[in-house]
Amino acid sequence: MRYKTGLLPAALAAVVALAGCGGSGDDAGAEQGAPAKLTFAIASAVIGPKEEVAVFAVAKELGYFEEEKLTVETINTDGSVAALQAVASGSGDVTAADTGSILGATEKNVPVKAIGGLVQNWPWVIAVKPGSTIAGGGDLKGKKIGVISLASGSAPYARAFVAEAGLDPAKDVELLPVGVGAQAAAALNDGKVDALALYTQAYTVIENAGTTLTYLDNPDVFDGIRSLSFAVGARTLEEKRDVYTRFLRASYKAMLFSAKNPEAAMRIGYKVFPQILAGKQADAQIATDTKVLTAWLKTATPTTGTPEQWGDWGAISDQEWAKTQAYTKQAGQITGDVELGKVWEPGLLGAANQFDKAAVVDKAAGYTAK
Repeated sequence: MRYKTGLLPAALAAVVALAGCGGSGDDAGAEQGAPAKLTFAIASAVIGPKEEVAVFAVAKELGYFEEEKLTVETINTDGSVAALQAVASGSGDVTAADTGSILGATEKNVPVKAIGGLVQNWPWVIAVKPGSTIAGGGDLKGKKIGVISLASGSAPYARAFVAEAGLDPAKDVELLPVGVGAQAAAALNDGKVDALALYTQAYTVIENAGTTLTYLDNPDVFDGIRSLSFAVGARTLEEKRDVYTRFLRASYKAMLFSAKNPEAAMRIGYKVFPQILAGKQADAQIATDTKVLTAWLKTATPTTGTPEQWGDWGAISDQEWAKTQAYTKQAGQITGDVELGKVWEPGLLGAANQFDKAAVVDKAAGYTAK
């Protein structure tokens, strides 16, 4: 969910020359089903209860990666652009990056490709202090909007939000980096910014800490836009299709488990990433962190039905791609339509969805994390 609109060409130009390198794994050209190593580039500098828990930690701890004969390590990057740099240059193999950033990179001929969706329900929203005179996008004229960073997906979202209200995002508002959590809450409470542009999970963290917020309604234009998607290096895709398919399968199994039992997933997250606790006791944090993880999972799973009924993990329809491209253009991340075949390879999803979903749900329902 991180993106730096103005720096995309410069930030990624250097990696085009490096992109001929293979990924960090040593499985290139290996036979189908052979053991492989992958590096998962997490598009965040801070470990928190989101994809690093629901995807990586759960898949690692429950043996889903091991079942696929995968050894997966993680690196942290400062936003989606940096994560895509890692994938394009070969220092990473796969990432969950902002779909708009993937489109922007593809337009600039950076060899990355989306292979499956992750966050499917639009997570971004504008928040203000209760009693604020700001009730809609038009009221933001002359105001300061706090974004995670100028490399974050919150920046193009904020620009698109005010543009939809008829304002000029380059002249009528000022975007200020405020980070997330206590830092973002302080910026709003102290009057350094008039509004925040964050994702729902980040707001859950702020509210859990005692700050009350009022949210502005998103215009209908944001319905159906995709946020995070899994991306890999385009030049290694064909030789590593089987490896990436196995990664997706393990990841979607982990997502299903997490959606069914988010508390167990959160406790697993503590075990794999103890830094999430920041020295605190798990029992003291579990209720709050489970609420935060659940908020993220709501953006990454279908809005209707139950985990037992969900299927077609990772699918992105042509209509969703069209809406995402339209938003990405409005946000200034791309200048024109990107040919879908250059940015999207859905051919791995059929095999990635071939797992016993009932068995995963049953395991989650009866699982007690220690």
